[in-house]
Amino acid sequence: MERNTGEEDYHRVLTRLQAALSKEPDADDMYLDATIQRFEFCFELAWKLMKACLDYEGIEVSSPRSSIREGWKQGMISDAEAWLDMQEKRNLSSHTYNESTALEVYRLIKDKYVALLLAWDEEAQRRLEFDMSI
Repeated sequence: MERNTGEEDYHRVLTRLQAALSKEPDADDMYLDATIQRFEFCFELAWKLMKACLDYEGIEVSSPRSSIREGWKQGMISDAEAWLDMQEKRNLSSHTYNESTALEVYRLIKDKYVALLLAWDEEAQRRLEFDMSI
């Protein structure tokens, strides 16, 4: 598979999200907002990378939801429902602003979503390395 899948961009953004999560947000809402923004970027790149991998395998998808469902069917991710929840929270965080919602999304990113994104990063790298070796 060509390396033009966005995997390198995804990996870089995910690394930056992890760095942001290594610090606790303080009274500075801009730090909290910036961390959530990194999560939003990361989610966008994650589903687009999943779509690119599915396209390469001849499976046509057109949206985050269809990419997640098909990615789960193809064994790319292990928990479609958690990914769909992540998509819902990503949409909520980008379309509304409420401090309690922002804090809830931040906690979910830290406690649950970053692990899902990391697992996908490893799986995508594994798939891309396998395809490059053929």
